[in-house]
Amino acid sequence: MGSDTVAEHKRQLQADGSAPLYGPQTRLALRNFTISGQRFPPAFIRALGLVKVCAARANGELGVLPHGVAEAIEQAARAVAGGRHLDQFPLDVFQTGSGTSTHMNANEVIAELAGQRLGRPVHPNDHVNRGQSSNDVIPTAIHVSALLELDGLSRALESLRGAILGRAEAYASVIKTGRTHLMDALPLTLGQELSGWAAQVEADLARLNDLRPRLLQIAQGATAVGTGLNAHPEFAERFAAVLSERTGLAFRPAPNPFAAVASQDTAVELSGQLRVTAIGLLKIATDLRWMNSGPAAGMGEIRLPELQTGSSIMPGKVNPVAPEAVGMACVQVIGLDAAVAAAAQDNRFQLATMLPLVAFDLFQQIALLTGAARSLEEQAVDRFEVDAGALAEVASRNAMLATALTPRIGYDLASEIARKALQEERSVIDVARELSGLPDVELEQLLDPMRMARPHSGPCREP
Repeated sequence: MGSDTVAEHKRQLQADGSAPLYGPQTRLALRNFTISGQRFPPAFIRALGLVKVCAARANGELGVLPHGVAEAIEQAARAVAGGRHLDQFPLDVFQTGSGTSTHMNANEVIAELAGQRLGRPVHPNDHVNRGQSSNDVIPTAIHVSALLELDGLSRALESLRGAILGRAEAYASVIKTGRTHLMDALPLTLGQELSGWAAQVEADLARLNDLRPRLLQIAQGATAVGTGLNAHPEFAERFAAVLSERTGLAFRPAPNPFAAVASQDTAVELSGQLRVTAIGLLKIATDLRWMNSGPAAGMGEIRLPELQTGSSIMPGKVNPVAPEAVGMACVQVIGLDAAVAAAAQDNRFQLATMLPLVAFDLFQQIALLTGAARSLEEQAVDRFEVDAGALAEVASRNAMLATALTPRIGYDLASEIARKALQEERSVIDVARELSGLPDVELEQLLDPMRMARPHSGPCREP
């Protein structure tokens, strides 16, 4: 964005039949911050509006603001919280480290809307921002918006987990070759393999749920440095009560307001858990790509759906595009986690001063993972086909079946059988008949791949 950003933005708004609702502080920020052209996501602006709704209600109930003024501010802020007037929030994410520019943008827009409703001026600082500062509003908005957005991610992960478990049940008796180090290993069922994916997703959900109590602790009421100066002594509790009522979530003031404004440890924790989720989804996507490899010269264990042409030069080529896209999204989340960690360490004395970057990157992580989980489910997990016969045939030729003989004949002789089977391209049971001295009945029992997959009981142990 160039130096005429304000004029350009005003022309755009006028072309839409509207005029800017923001005021001088927003205009200054439009001139000062022209680094990326990237704006805060709508979900964060809605959360900021919600913070202002609850602050107005609390201030009105406490008698800090006249009833009419508090009600007008609340109604105006509700419009912002509802997603209206998003075009009035044009500021670059890369701005003042406290997020004051976007905070004042919200104060100015809400003040203008409230003044129109009230029929007289409403001041963005004295009225809309009463008992608040950027230093507690922006951290609170980060927590609120993150919690609300996590609901969508949790639903997507739960749906993915259910889809994986459904396929695991369907393939509970399909035997296949295990692989460690990308090399043949002991057999297992495809259902068991998929159950591992489902367990990873379930653990991701548990980790995200574990940090919710800390996200519910909010900075609001701490004001500039944690002392609560200029806020009513009951403001923090009243605000949390109003916010809880509106969201159905049990928000409460942070136990130590100084820590709440001086650090972003909970945001770092959330980002770290999102990174773990990304790594889990990346593992599933990568496994799907390997299992789908071929069709002639690869593993060919499954067939992913044909979503589009795979090559501009090789006719008939089909690529695993959905898992590849998911993989890129997951790698981006991992990179964003590094950015959040670096941003959140920029805490000096009483304030964390890269709050906009923390907020922006958290939203990107949550949005990417939500989309990735849905894509993985709808375009891969739900739709892959399995060649059970080919899997069983490969498993029967697996030299690692000789592992089951070691308790009876020892590691060295079992190794000799495995090597001979590989070298001569023969089945393990044929070579074992020659070298082990064990009767056929016992060999057939010991070398049954399904028995190896379920060595301790008859039923499969998949969840």
